[in-house]
Amino acid sequence: MAMASPQQAATSERDLRLDLFRGVALWLIFLDHIPENIANWFTIRNYGFSDATEIFIFISGYTAAFVYGRTMRERGFLLSSARILRRAWQIYVAHIFLFTIFMAEIAYVAATFDNPLYAEEMKILDFLKQPDITIFQALLLKFKPVNMDVLPLYIVLLLMFPPMLFLLLRAPNVALAGSAVVYALTWKLDWNLPAYPNGVWFFNPFAWQLLFVFGAWCALGGSHRLAGFLRSRIVLAVAIAYLIFAFAITLTWHFEALDRFVPNWLAEWMYPIDKTNLDVLRFAHFLALAVVTIRFIPRNWSGLKSAILQPAIRCGQHSLEIFCLGVFLAFAGQFIIAESSGGPLLQTAVSALGIIIMIATANLTSWYKAIEGRSPQSRVKSPDADLAGGEA
Repeated sequence: MAMASPQQAATSERDLRLDLFRGVALWLIFLDHIPENIANWFTIRNYGFSDATEIFIFISGYTAAFVYGRTMRERGFLLSSARILRRAWQIYVAHIFLFTIFMAEIAYVAATFDNPLYAEEMKILDFLKQPDITIFQALLLKFKPVNMDVLPLYIVLLLMFPPMLFLLLRAPNVALAGSAVVYALTWKLDWNLPAYPNGVWFFNPFAWQLLFVFGAWCALGGSHRLAGFLRSRIVLAVAIAYLIFAFAITLTWHFEALDRFVPNWLAEWMYPIDKTNLDVLRFAHFLALAVVTIRFIPRNWSGLKSAILQPAIRCGQHSLEIFCLGVFLAFAGQFIIAESSGGPLLQTAVSALGIIIMIATANLTSWYKAIEGRSPQSRVKSPDADLAGGEA
């Protein structure tokens, strides 16, 4: 079976929508990680079944296939696999580095302000009691404090990606069907990875791989095969109807009086809407959002070049650095709000300051990379190399 042709695969021109929505997703993840924060009401998790994590994982799969798929077509399986595994190693190192700083941040705050609730809330009590064992478990990606689940998920997805990418390039529909089978078996057989000190991974990689692979499938020609489907007015109407339905259901989570409007049979069928195993309702909600977004924001939309969207695009282009920074800033913001008993004004200010710091960091990173690119000693690399979250 022949490989997907360049016409079937994603075009070589950079799709700024990927950077834009990944940057926005990073902002939303940062806001969602600050509890008791009025700015949380501006994130999509309050108005539907899915949240920014689905956006981040889908785009990560899309961009990984875009970058490494081209390498696999041009230079073969072995070299492209080596590059994917190198990227997984880079993210692993970033995760361990972030873990170290995050642990130090929480431990310092808990000790300095004599408030063990911070350690308990962030689930690091085992680290404080048995740091040697806990650090070893963290190196195995089994111990993960609160808000540090996404990078381990991405690492595992990349480790599993080389054979999947090989199949996607030769039999894309078979690869996607195989991913769906693994997803179904995960629900049927309760597959997951063990966590420390107990339980399982919060983001089950056997379930979330479906969204990652779907993103890769779209990058390697799937989006072209779906073009007619996405242009259908009926599909658009169904997507909008589903988004309205999800919005109505989420309103009942915030306003108890509305619970009586949800029939018992529907509640029994629908709940719980499981995030760990990427519930079908969450996946469908993401697809509905994607249908509406693609319909109203085309690839050549002039707004993508506007100055107002450049901060989000820059953050999306440096997603690994900005994600790690967001985790650190989220706890700092939580600490400031909690210790000062801050109201809506302080919560808004802390949230805005965090996003401003993320934007400034993304701009500084872009500036450094531009300088390196002008250096004659710098290594020449593809202009789309950072689509996979950093150097491909």
